[in-house]
Amino acid sequence: MALNGGKTTLVQDEEKQQLLLEKHTEKHFTAGEVVRDIIIGVSDGLTVPFALAAGLSGANASSALVLTAGLAEVAAGAISMGLGGYLAAKSEADHYNRELQREQDEIDTVPDVEAAEIADILSQYGLGPEEYGPVVTSLRNNPKAWLEFMMKFELGLERPEPRRALVSAATIALSYVAGGLVPLLPYMFVPEAARAMAVSVAVTLAALLFFGFVKGRFTGDRPFFSAVQTTVVGALASAAAFAMARAVQSI
Repeated sequence: MALNGGKTTLVQDEEKQQLLLEKHTEKHFTAGEVVRDIIIGVSDGLTVPFALAAGLSGANASSALVLTAGLAEVAAGAISMGLGGYLAAKSEADHYNRELQREQDEIDTVPDVEAAEIADILSQYGLGPEEYGPVVTSLRNNPKAWLEFMMKFELGLERPEPRRALVSAATIALSYVAGGLVPLLPYMFVPEAARAMAVSVAVTLAALLFFGFVKGRFTGDRPFFSAVQTTVVGALASAAAFAMARAVQSI
């Protein structure tokens, strides 16, 4: 009778926990990798073509030349950045798969050692032998969960998304194009390079401020500080390119 009462209590506790989980909705931002790729693409897209356009304008190039060179740079930069994102994500996936196979081999060949590692990991969280013992036993009886536990808690590796490499490449490339077109737009409509550059500076600085603010909101940084920081970096890059072009022209 006592045994049945214990089972009933356990079932009731599980039902109570389930109800609590259903009522409580945590609002965590889970698209961190995509946001990171967008930040990389847009920030470089805004800064590099902006600096290039400023440098060519400083060398008294025509709007047509600045636009042609800028569009070529945006295309090349998008391909290069997208390829870099693809290779980085692919390397991460390959590393995970290698470690997964290595960990599986260790579980198959030296299960007692791996079980001892589970105990050691759990003991670091303050659990004693009488507490982590049943957990170790349960994991040993569930090989898939055992492997996932070791990957996450021993190696600190999360399983990457299957299409992560392609998504990363496309996200970075498209973000770079979107950012890169902003400083070049004035050169499409203003034939005089000097005036086009002035408009480009205003438009791009506004875009950098907005992008920096949004970036700060998503990444948890202070939005206004992030906006100022992003704008200052872009402004310094373009000013340096403009000054170098002027210096070369005066030689």
